[in-house]
Amino acid sequence: MNWDDLRILDAVRNAGTYAAASARLRIDETTVARRVARLQAALGVTLFDLVDGARRPTQACETICGHIRAMATHAADIANAGRKIDGLVGHFRISATSTIAETMLAPHAAGFLRQNPGLSLQFLTSAENVNFSRWEADVALRLRKPEKGDFSIARLADIQLYLFEPVEALPRDGGAVVCKYPDELDATPETEFLTARGLALDARCVTTNLRVIRGLVASRSAIGVLPRHMCEDLLDDPLLRATPLPKSRELWLLVQNHLKRDRAARAVIDWVRDCAVRPDGSFTRPGCKGADNEV
Repeated sequence: MNWDDLRILDAVRNAGTYAAASARLRIDETTVARRVARLQAALGVTLFDLVDGARRPTQACETICGHIRAMATHAADIANAGRKIDGLVGHFRISATSTIAETMLAPHAAGFLRQNPGLSLQFLTSAENVNFSRWEADVALRLRKPEKGDFSIARLADIQLYLFEPVEALPRDGGAVVCKYPDELDATPETEFLTARGLALDARCVTTNLRVIRGLVASRSAIGVLPRHMCEDLLDDPLLRATPLPKSRELWLLVQNHLKRDRAARAVIDWVRDCAVRPDGSFTRPGCKGADNEV
């Protein structure tokens, strides 16, 4: 057993096929298949099931790849050992929505990185969640509790939400523009509240981009729901009526299990937790833990 074989195994797991893994690693597909077979024979376990032409990792494979990722992290730490940096060293990938990354993390990131010159952060922002189970991120922030997986989950904070409406009645030709999320987000507190108010069916602006909704609300000609951290100034606008929603939005923290005891990773996790504590109340600690396993 050698490191190259383990690296190839992890590539197949992430890519799903020998062909895709060979393209990613720039080695022959036959070599990929032979290396995986050799590793499987050495370990005495089945690593993949062939399903509809794709290589689906078995539970044994998932466990092994978890150790591979931990080994890769330690190898990176060893490579950095010669750098003349006091304190913590490491590179960590954080997955979050653009809004959370921009409004919760970014304002505090520079100070954290200045205090820890050996650390670097990579922010992965997208409308689609990265595949946490495939090690595409080290830490993730989600607005919906994920299904149980081989990672640690903790409810990080509750986000207060407000419905904004123009105070003055608008002309009948169209009236106020109602903003809502796409249909696949009908289960969110925002859409549920708009539906209960009889507003969702009249929505003529459909988007997941909160900056777009904020821009329309700020024009005083639209109706929409915003999280408190994006609307502090709008709460004081006399031409807008703000109604707090009875339900808040939950923010969940996901951490790869092998990082929980890593000192550098713990510093990043604690920093993320600190970012979620806001004196203005826009992010608040949840009333109960509600976690599968505390981070």
